[in-house]
Order: sequence, then C-alpha cells, then structure tokens
Amino acid sequence: MNKPLTIILTLLAMTALGQKNPTEEAQPLVAEGKLLYKSEMASWYGTDLFLEIYTNRENIGGYFSYLEGDSATCIFFSKAENPKVIGTISFDSTYSVKTAKTNLTERDFTSMENDLYQIRKIALQELITNTNGFFTFYENTNPNLIPLIRGQEKKVYILTGPQTSGVVIFGNDYMLTFDENNTIVAKKRLHKNIIPIEYGKTQDGKEVVGAVHSHLPETGEYITATDICTLMLYAKFAAWKTYTVISTKYVNLWNCETNTLTVIPRNVTERINNDQGKRNKKKN
Repeated sequence: MNKPLTIILTLLAMTALGQKNPTEEAQPLVAEGKLLYKSEMASWYGTDLFLEIYTNRENIGGYFSYLEGDSATCIFFSKAENPKVIGTISFDSTYSVKTAKTNLTERDFTSMENDLYQIRKIALQELITNTNGFFTFYENTNPNLIPLIRGQEKKVYILTGPQTSGVVIFGNDYMLTFDENNTIVAKKRLHKNIIPIEYGKTQDGKEVVGAVHSHLPETGEYITATDICTLMLYAKFAAWKTYTVISTKYVNLWNCETNTLTVIPRNVTERINNDQGKRNKKKN
C-alpha cells in the first residue's frame, strides 16, 4: 500500500471510530488565515495603486484593508488628529489591478472602518510603547498590522515581514484581542521565536520545493492562521509545493498549490515511516 493511501485510510478509520479528525479541527484556523491573506493582498496591491496617483505623501497617515463578501477594500487615511479617508481602492476576488476601482474622494470613516482604525491605532501604540518588552524587533524586518473584525470578534494580528528578498519569515507574530469598546482584553505571542527560511536553489542547483518548521507546545498543535497567511503570500515566490509544520501531536501538511491543509497524528506518520523503512530493507 502506498504512503498517501495509508494516510487516507488511517484518517478515515479515525473518523469511523468516532475520534476527532484533526484536519477538520484545524479548519477555523485555515479560514482565519485566508482572511488575513486576502486583507494583505488588498494592502499590497492597494498601496502600489494609491502611491502611483496620490502625490501629497506628507498627508498619508496610514492604511488598512477589510473584506466585504467577495470584495476587498484598502483605504488610506490622513495624518490629521481626526483623520479622513483620502483614498479607497476596491478589488474583486481576482485582485486584478486592471479591474480595481480607485476613488480619491475625501470622506469620513464608515462605522466599521472607524472600529478598524481605532483597534489598529491602539495596536500600533502598543508596539511603540512596548510595555514590558512584549514585542521583539529584528533588523531587516518590519511589523505588519492586520485589523480584523468578524461578527463580534475584534482582533489585530501583527506579522513580521522581510525587508530583504529570498527569505520568508514565520514567527515573531502576535494577536491582540479587543472587546466591543475597542479595549484590549488579551495579548498573545503566537510563536515564541522568529523563523526565517531562505528559499531558492541549493548549492548544487536543485530547486527546493518545500520547507518545514516546528511548533513549541505554547504555540499549539496546529499550523497558525499567520503561518497560512504567510504561505499564501510568499509560497509562489519560493516555488514551494508543500510546507510542513510539526507539533508535539501532529504533522500539519500545507499544499501550496491548492491552499489546503491535511493534519496527521505524528504516531501515524511514525508508523508509516517505520513500515517504509522495513520495506526498503527487504528490497535491499
């Protein structure tokens, strides 16, 4: 029996026996990660489009993006004490710059935009003051703030982005949770360390089609939403086909081509590897 089929049958057996299916358990994280990715895509392309046509750079106070249905919007706001929206860039699900709609009409924030602005502003102030050294900063990186409101949940994710090419950065990421009054109620470091992974060809000229990092127990057993966001943003540049996150209990397999996750208990993979090792010995 080949390895992929063994994995499938094992997972089906777990379901049949009433055990929890770890792949299904991790799907909320996948959904959250894809929302972060969509927001960042709007910010990436929105920034390029806005800066091409907006000449008063000193008036730009910042930007953020949000999702509405299948569309994504990136807005820029002024530096004023009571800022106004000075640019609105809207994308459909393709994120094509050719079909993006650009509007430089100055206007007030909508109610939802104001909430996103307020929690982003508070998160940025937390970064600047860095009470008790909660945040860590590294050379050749910059923090990316992603405010996210889903129903009653209000969060700001903070990812660490690379300022040099040829590297993907995982880790050194955070999640700030807010209440209905936009007050911080929890701060969480998602990974304990920063995990820079270089990509490209090896010294012998071979393409690297995948990579791996591990999670400490405090990070959790599953791939994080920030891991998924980072993979969807950078895997195409790295030309990865798969990415693996290993925790104490699970092996999280991310398919970079289909953007899907399969989670396998480590004891299952260990049995598969042992079985494969025995088969190889018999062949030799």
